[in-house]
Amino acid sequence: MSRQVVRSSKFRHVFGQPAKADQCYEDVRVSQTTWDSGFCAVNPKFVALICEASGGGAFLVLPLSKTGRVDKNAPTVCGHTAPVLDIAWCPHNDNVIASGSEDCTVMVWEIPDGGLTLPLREPVVTLEGHTKRVGIVAWHPTAQNVLLSAGCDNVILVWDVGTGAAVLTLGSDVHPDTIYSVDWSRDGALLCTSCRDKRVRIIEPRKGTVVAEKDRPHEGTRPVHAVFVSDGKILTTGFSRMSERQVALWDTKHLEEPLSLQELDTSSGVLLPFFDPDTNIVYLCGKGDSSIRYFEITSEAPYLHYLSMFSSKESQRGMGYMPKRGLEVNKCEIARFYKLHERKCEPIAMTVPRKSDLFQEDLYPPTAGPDPALTAEEWLGGRDAGPLLISLKDGYVPPKSRELCVNRGLSLTRKKTMPEATAAGSDTVSRLEEELRKLQATVQELQKRLDRLEDAVQAK
Repeated sequence: MSRQVVRSSKFRHVFGQPAKADQCYEDVRVSQTTWDSGFCAVNPKFVALICEASGGGAFLVLPLSKTGRVDKNAPTVCGHTAPVLDIAWCPHNDNVIASGSEDCTVMVWEIPDGGLTLPLREPVVTLEGHTKRVGIVAWHPTAQNVLLSAGCDNVILVWDVGTGAAVLTLGSDVHPDTIYSVDWSRDGALLCTSCRDKRVRIIEPRKGTVVAEKDRPHEGTRPVHAVFVSDGKILTTGFSRMSERQVALWDTKHLEEPLSLQELDTSSGVLLPFFDPDTNIVYLCGKGDSSIRYFEITSEAPYLHYLSMFSSKESQRGMGYMPKRGLEVNKCEIARFYKLHERKCEPIAMTVPRKSDLFQEDLYPPTAGPDPALTAEEWLGGRDAGPLLISLKDGYVPPKSRELCVNRGLSLTRKKTMPEATAAGSDTVSRLEEELRKLQATVQELQKRLDRLEDAVQAK
C-alpha cells in the first residue's frame, strides 16, 4: 500500500495548552441553564461568564489578571429579573458588554476599568422590544453602537445603542420558528442564520431580504449552527439522520451541495464553531464535550482539512474566545479559549510550535483593531466597510481615548438627552427654555405679592 502524502501546513502541529491551576478562575458557579450559547465572553481586559444567581439573572465580570479563587461574594452584573442566556463584549470598546435574558430584554453595561467593586444593577441602556426570551446578542463587527438581538419570539432586532431604538426588524415572516444561531459577515453587510425549521439563511438585514437559503444542510433533528468563513463561504455544524455530528462547508452562491461534509462522532452536544479569518482555522467546541477540534479552510478542494484535536478529562459547559489582539504574540499563540467547567474557568492557549523568539509575520497578518470603520448612521444608510486592521508586531496597546469616544454615544441614552441633530429638536429646547423663564417670572411675582400681604397683616 502506498502511504498517503501528508498535506503541508504551518498549522499542522498546533497544540492546545491548558493554563496552570493558579492561572484559572476557581470557585465560580457556572449557569445550569440549558441554552446553546457559550456562557462566556472575553476580551483583552475582562472575562465575563454567566453564573447561577438567586432571584434573577447575573453574570460575573473579572479583570483578566484576577486569577485564582473568586470570592463567593464577588460583585456581579445583576440587573436582569430572569436568567441571562447570552453575553457579548462590544468589539469597539473593551468596557462595554451586552446581555440577553429570559426577561425579554437586552441590556448594555459599562464596566469600570479595574472591574466591579460593587454589584452593577443599572445598565447604560435597556433595549425593550422582544416579547419572549432573548437568547442571542451579537455586535456589528465594524459599525459603532450597532447591536443585534434574536429572541424566542422568532424576531431579530437590530438596535442603535446610541439612541436606544430598534432600527431594523426581521420578523417571524423570515424565521417561522426558533432561531438557533446568528452570525455577521466580516464587513457586517449580511447575516447568516440557522433556524428550527431546518433552514440556513443568508440575509441582507437593511433590506430585510433573504439572499440565499439552504433547506436541511444536515438531516438530523438537533440544532444547526452556522457561521461565515472566508471567500463567501459558510460553515455549518449539525447532525446526520443517524445522530452523528457533522461539519459542512458551503459556497453561498451554490448551496445545492456542500463543498465538504465530514462526520465526526456520535456525541449529543451541539458544536459551537469559532472562525479565525487571519489563519482560516475554524475551531469546534461541543457543549458537554471535553475536546476542541480544529480545521483549516483552503480555497481548493477538499477545502476543509482536519488539523488536530485538543482533549482533556473534564467536559465543558461553555466556551469563550479571545479576540486576536488579546493574544501573546511572543509565544506564537494563535487562539485562546476560556473553558467553563462546573466550578471554574480554564484558559486554553492554542500555539504553533516555533523556535524563534522573533515576531512571526506569517502567523499574525494585520488583524481587526478596536476602532469602528463606520458610524451607525453610515451603515444604516447603506455603506459597508471591513474592519480597520492593526499590526500586532509590538503587541496590542489600547488607545487612550477609547472610553471617551464610544461612551459619549452611549451616555446620550443614560442622560435621556435628544440627538444633537435636528433643527426641530433645538426649536423644542428653545421653546421649553422660554416657558421656564416665564414660569420663573410668575413665581417671583407671586412671591412678591405674598411678601406684601404678610407685611400688611403684620402692620395691622
